[in-house]
Amino acid sequence: MRARSEAAERLENEGTLPREELVQLLTECDDPTLERLRGAARRTTLGRFGDGIYVRGLIEIGNVCRNDCLYCGIRRSNREAERYRLTSDEILGCCERGYALGLRTFVLQGGEDPSLGDGPLAELIAEIRRRWPDCAVTLSLGERSEASYERLFRAGATRYLLRHETADPELYAALHPGMSHARRLECLAALQRIGYQTGMGMMVGVPGQNAGTLADDLLLMERFRPEMIGIGPFLPQRQTPLGDAPAGSLRLTLLLLAILRLMHPAALIPATTALATLAPEGRNLGILSGANVVMPNLSPPAERKKYVLYDHKAAFGCEAAEGLAALDRELHAIGRRIDYGRGDYRG
Repeated sequence: MRARSEAAERLENEGTLPREELVQLLTECDDPTLERLRGAARRTTLGRFGDGIYVRGLIEIGNVCRNDCLYCGIRRSNREAERYRLTSDEILGCCERGYALGLRTFVLQGGEDPSLGDGPLAELIAEIRRRWPDCAVTLSLGERSEASYERLFRAGATRYLLRHETADPELYAALHPGMSHARRLECLAALQRIGYQTGMGMMVGVPGQNAGTLADDLLLMERFRPEMIGIGPFLPQRQTPLGDAPAGSLRLTLLLLAILRLMHPAALIPATTALATLAPEGRNLGILSGANVVMPNLSPPAERKKYVLYDHKAAFGCEAAEGLAALDRELHAIGRRIDYGRGDYRG
């Protein structure tokens, strides 16, 4: 118990731990140590950002994907998935609605769609920036060439979310058939070279993961120093090879959020939709563990049910853009409020 307490104290004071102590903390963390770390993470977040929680408008632009990741409901081999692609006009309509609601960041997320060319995408980004110049555009569209990333950056996208998924090349290969862990890290390095505010992250509790791989994830992110960090619990999707696997742990996810906040005091860390899906109070617990971003869904309601990365995804109510008033009430109940600013990274 003393070792756990000493490790927690060092993490609070120094913002890092060696691998063996991270493994021990992830393996043996008791409830008092967890609450100590969550409390330290809350104080760090409040000291850096105040009581505001940034909101981003999430637009799921399409669920066509060339990849076959074992856990993902929009994987190439899922013949039951109802595929769709939003048109540029539909995406612009989402932005218009989001802007009227006060949102000043739009997140364009989708599968790795081979038909999503650089030219039309760059034109769309430029049009969003032309119509709403005070807004930020974030992309989450998977692996692309460095030239593609560069072109989209020049068009006006300034943030890119690309989870590294795992620091373990063998686990990465097992979960992502035909994909390369080295390629994923090269893409992240390219995004940083270009100048994007770059996001990394992983699922918590995916089959094959353990305390050692999670410690390596923490240390990989420490080396990259991403501006954004997105983690959430693994949630199974019944039409995938991992559809019968158990969901990830809420407790472990909250512990990792707290550790990440202490390791990355300035990072933008969302309380993810997966967290809200796993437990009704998951979003608020994530915020009280160091998260400071929420991404309400701006996608057309008719399409949200088709973007099924995992089962029972929360995409309405407080997880939707039209539920911002309810979200604000819930945040006030835990001493937080919506911050409608762009929320750019400030290291």
